[in-house]
Formats: sequence, C-alpha cells, structure tokens
Amino acid sequence: MTIVTGKAEARRRLQSGRSGVLQKIWEHRADYAYVLPAIAVMLIVIAYPIYYTIELSFFKTPPGLQLRDKTFIGFDNYTAILTSEVFWKVTWNTLIWTLGSTLISFVLGFATALALHRAFIGRGVLRAILIIPWVISAVAASYIWKWIYHSDFGIIGAALVGLGLADRPPNFIDSVSTVLPSLIVVNIWREFPFAMIMMMAGLQTVPEQLLRAAQVDGASAWQRFWHVTFPHLRNVSTVTILLLAVANFNSFIIPWIMTGGGPSNASHIWITHIYELAFGRQRWGVASAYSVLLFLILMTLGYFYVRALSGNERKEGSA
Repeated sequence: MTIVTGKAEARRRLQSGRSGVLQKIWEHRADYAYVLPAIAVMLIVIAYPIYYTIELSFFKTPPGLQLRDKTFIGFDNYTAILTSEVFWKVTWNTLIWTLGSTLISFVLGFATALALHRAFIGRGVLRAILIIPWVISAVAASYIWKWIYHSDFGIIGAALVGLGLADRPPNFIDSVSTVLPSLIVVNIWREFPFAMIMMMAGLQTVPEQLLRAAQVDGASAWQRFWHVTFPHLRNVSTVTILLLAVANFNSFIIPWIMTGGGPSNASHIWITHIYELAFGRQRWGVASAYSVLLFLILMTLGYFYVRALSGNERKEGSA
C-alpha cells in the first residue's frame, strides 16, 4: 500500500511539474516570441548542418555530391578512419599542436601578466605592444611568418648565416622534423597575449590585504604566490586553458596558409585534414565522419568549460 501511494505521489508531482513548466511558458509567451526568430535562425544555420553532417557520415558520396547517387554504408567511414595510418598521424600532430600551443601560451601569458602587474614606467606602452600579436589578422600573421621562415629569403635564416651560426638557411617549414614546432611557435606568438589579458584580469581580484598579511607573517615571494595569489587565479586559469585548448584544437588558418598540411602530412591537424578531404579530394562522407568525431571532442571540452563557469558562479554566489 505504501509503494502504491508513493508511486501515485511521484506521478502527481511529475504531472504538476510538467503543468508548471507549461504554465510558465504560457505566462512568458511574449518573451519567447521575441527570441523565436533567433531560435529559427539557429536551427537553420547550426542545427540542420549538424544533422546533415551526421547523416552524410554514414554514406559513400560521389565527388560531385549528387544526393541521388550516395550509398549507405553504415559505420564503414568510421572504421576506415580508425584503421588508417594517416588518422593516427594527424591525431598525434593535433595532440602535439594543441597541448604545446595551449600550455606554453598559458605559461608565457601568466608569466607576462605577473611581470606587468607591478607598476613601472612604460607599463601601459609595453602592454599595448604585447597585445599586437593577438589583434593582428591571423591571415596576415601567417603570411608574414611564412616569409620570415622562408629558406631562401627569410630573415631568420639570413641572420643565422650572417652571424656564422649556420652554413645555410635552415628549412623551418619545409622539413618534416621542424615544420610542426615552427608552426607552434607562430601560434604561441599569437595566443599568449590572450592568456596574458585573462590572467591580468584575474590578478586584479587578488585581495591586497591578504598579500600584505602574508608578507608581515614572513612569507616569501614564492609562498605568497603559491598560497595566496594562485588559489585566487585557479578558476580563471581553468577557463583560460579550456578556451585556448578549444581554439587550438579547432585552429585552421596558420597551419593551412603556412604549409597546407605538408610536407608529407607532417603539419596536418584534424581541421586541415578534414578540409583537404572535403574540398580537396571531395570525400564528403569520410570528411563528415571526421567532423562528427571532432564535434564530439569539442562538445566534451565545452562541457568542462561550462562546468568551470558554473563553479565560478556558485562560488561567487556563496561569497
């Protein structure tokens, strides 16, 4: 009898909850009407392409992408991807690219933010100069660095030869062993100002009275940083790292413009490989399967990003 009563009570609460949601929607129908055009645009621009990409990943498509000629092959595209040597090579390149760019950009940006947090003459000018790589166009930066790295006319090679440090200009982006590290250097140069700005903003929230109290108690500079400053920057650090990781995992302009994935796929990452498969080789089904896998990875990173933001909001609310 108790079990039956409990089930009836749970059913009643569920129905009342549903009716309560519908009632709230009806009460705020005017508000929903305002956002309805935006929702419609999102469904057309975002939801339908995602659905169509997932659907296309289960088909073998002809080069011309004639819909009537595509053939359903199930998970064969995914099987072909996971058993391909190129996939694992590109995945390894993507991991090196993402982790190297993200971690070094964050550490360099954090260190720069700490250095610029102290007041000194010319601090504002130096901040403006360091932000330039972040605000400059990625396309323009890619072409500039492609010229800088050029094996015949590049300024770095000419400087090394002129100083007697090399017999001939090195092949930075024409060598399999050096192309990916060279691209990572360019990406770090562009991204570390973003980490610097985020961490400078976080440093403004560190209570000055706590730092003074720790100094009075005899704490060293490292102890003040580790026990006072860093705990206050933990949340903004997490958000910054996640944003950098998502941006790097989905980065396209620098590797594509500078090398196009070469030489010998040495600088191909997921996003450039997908582009080449789709628009270079016109293997739309395989490219769609790659895109679905990339979408799942980015959604996972996005989940942790939202959790980090939600944790920050809860802490601010409790404070």
